Amino acid sequence: MKKILTLIGLFGSLICANAQTNSNSPFPLAGTWTLKAAQVLLADGSYAVDTAYGKNAKGILMIDGNGQYSLQIFRPERPKFASGNKTQGTAEEYRSSLLGISTHVGHIKLDPVNNTLQFNIDYAAFPNWDNTSQNRKFRLSGDELYYEVPVKSATGTSAVSVWTRVKIQ
Repeated sequence: MKKILTLIGLFGSLICANAQTNSNSPFPLAGTWTLKAAQVLLADGSYAVDTAYGKNAKGILMIDGNGQYSLQIFRPERPKFASGNKTQGTAEEYRSSLLGISTHVGHIKLDPVNNTLQFNIDYAAFPNWDNTSQNRKFRLSGDELYYEVPVKSATGTSAVSVWTRVKIQ
């Protein structure tokens, strides 16, 4: 049994390593990425912590060779539900829970000429994003991906995500 589990683990590692480092992949962002920073770009050009996720924001972005993706960003300090049951939360518990996450799945299109990513969102935790497309300015520098959400006209700010590609050792 131990040998079988070892073989399964080795096979899984090889598949992950191939998905994350295959230079023949048709999509240059293919791989697993971890969140390095969730920030807000202020109107004056400076950066601040995105208060929706806090200074210890956690996240993962997984993209396959065809651009299909799954993205999750979490505020780790979200309060637990006092009832211990997600169907019996208070209004504030539900509010904190939803506002402390960003998660969506779909396909990404890359436009390297205009330095934009287009997230074609199939489903999202925020249902208003289901079946929508959103564009982001981006930079890719080695194994670091930086992108900005379009500026909010009311505040003049833009949400920024910085991701680091996971490398298999």
